[in-house]
Amino acid sequence: MWWKFFKAVTHREHHVAPTRWVAAIAAVVYTIAPIDLIPEVVLGPLGLTDDIGVWGIIAVLVAREHRRWRAAVRA
Repeated sequence: MWWKFFKAVTHREHHVAPTRWVAAIAAVVYTIAPIDLIPEVVLGPLGLTDDIGVWGIIAVLVAREHRRWRAAVRA
């Protein structure tokens, strides 16, 4: 079902809000950016918690969008 969801998004069969796209792009940029809220260099593995938190938020947003798509398909 997830594959069909991603296919619907890429083929523009399902509209994703621009704020969701901005959040996803911001998460990628934040993860690879050298500037970090909790630096890994100083705190080691504990420094990854902010990155994990950002990706957790993105996972929730994607799950909500998937649920919205699934409801539209069933309707």
